[in-house]
Amino acid sequence: MTLGEKIKEARKQAGVSQEELSGKLGVSRSAVAKWECDKGIPDVNNLKMLSQLLDISIDYLLDNGKALDKAVIKEPIDLSEYGKGSRRVKKDRIIREKYPKGVIHPLLAKAKPTKGEEALDWGIILVTDAPAGIPGLLHSFQNSGNQYYMVEQGVKQLLVLITDEFMVIRELAQKQYSDKFEIGNIKFTKCTYKVK
Repeated sequence: MTLGEKIKEARKQAGVSQEELSGKLGVSRSAVAKWECDKGIPDVNNLKMLSQLLDISIDYLLDNGKALDKAVIKEPIDLSEYGKGSRRVKKDRIIREKYPKGVIHPLLAKAKPTKGEEALDWGIILVTDAPAGIPGLLHSFQNSGNQYYMVEQGVKQLLVLITDEFMVIRELAQKQYSDKFEIGNIKFTKCTYKVK
């Protein structure tokens, strides 16, 4: 997705016309149109303003990343209200209650290591003969209580994260059809167990 396509998509998701955006930025409507058609590039100050006005990061605009999620909702939860059982069983109950008619796929999630973590990992292997995957192991400890789900509800596909305190629901802009996929810096794999 090009910079212009990202600006256009984010503008539309914000419900703002080219004219309205140009007024807020203090540029002509034709300048916004040129950016969206990749016939011009906003300067640094305009990139900062676009980021603030459209609630997107500058990294997203300048990166060759994926499409922007359509909606993000964060809801508080109380695990103690979902009976007995492990945290995973309670989270399965929460997702089933929230989406009783949806097709729910539990997901395994693994953060991709950053370049610094990869270098650290190789340094540990070379110096100590330690097993590979130290950064991955650290990520798994940090996120051990989190559970991810893919929910298909009608034409929408949702990525849902449930922690011990809240649920974050993202409507995905690009559908994921594979059993293994990446969103941002996280690799997901659909689990074989079913949510009851």
